[in-house]
Formats: sequence, structure tokens, C-alpha cells
Amino acid sequence: MALQIRIYPDEVLKKKAETVTEFNEELRELVNQMFETMYEKKGVGLAANQVGVLKRVVVIDLDSGKENQGKNPIILINPEIVKAEGEELAEEGCLSLPGLYKKVKRALYVKVKAQNLDGEEFEIEGEGLLARALQHEIDHLNGIVFIDRLSPLQRRLALEKYKKLKREYERKKGRR
Repeated sequence: MALQIRIYPDEVLKKKAETVTEFNEELRELVNQMFETMYEKKGVGLAANQVGVLKRVVVIDLDSGKENQGKNPIILINPEIVKAEGEELAEEGCLSLPGLYKKVKRALYVKVKAQNLDGEEFEIEGEGLLARALQHEIDHLNGIVFIDRLSPLQRRLALEKYKKLKREYERKKGRR
């Protein structure tokens, strides 16, 4: 069952998610529903607070919406960036800010420490899009959305554009 994506400025998006301490069937079900939701919306990553659950859970699939979808899913419980190098400016979007895309500066390479669904620790390294997705989703767990990474002027302009996009979306939704 797909979950409802929380749309900015929903308060849950500004809250820091809590550490997962129970690795059980409920957690597995949440992860399955998050993948289903992400695939339905054609996103490449999703953090639990984007579906209203304040737990440190992230799912990523760089092949979302492609032929290989579901073949290389990434599940991160309690992820934490332990190393970041380089810098890259590239466009980002977010399922919680539909239709808005802006260039955001991120590390080009990251190493992340996390746990799997059984609570076992592991590390994952990423460059390019994977590094960006890891940073973007971990930001969500810390109550940060990508527009918070913009300069004050860029952020104000992005929010003005987003308000217009949101009004258009609501108008179209009302016509259905």
C-alpha cells in the first residue's frame, strides 16, 4: 500500500527523525510501503518523514522508473555521513516539493554508515547521483529540505515559484 507524501511546508518535514531501535516486521512493512510509494511517484529516494513517520529510515533506487527498477534497492536505517569529499553543483528535485528543481551544491563523494533491516551495521560509498541522493535523504531525516541549502535570495525565488506550481497543481486536482 502506497503512503501519502507530505508536501512542503508540512511541519513533519522540519522535524528531526528518531533513531530506530526495533528491527521488526513493522519496520520491514514501512520499508516496503516506502519503496511502493517512491516507485509510484517515480522518485529515486524517500525518507520516512516524507511519509509522516519520524524514524531514521531511507530507501533509494537510482533505477526507479526504469527497466531495472527494484533490482538494486538501497535500504538505510539510522544513516550517518562519515566522510564527504569534493563539490558539485547539480539540479535537484524532491517528492515533497513537486515540480520544483534547483541547482544545489553537494559533496561529490560520500561514505555513509548505516544499519540494514536486521540491525547489522554496514557502510556504503557513493559518487555523483548516489552521493547526491544519500545527502538529500539524510538531510530529510535531519529536518532539512533541499531549498534550505540555497542562498537566501535563491530560496525566496524558489519558494515564489513553488507557490505558483502548488496553486496550479491544486487547480488541476480540483478539476478531476
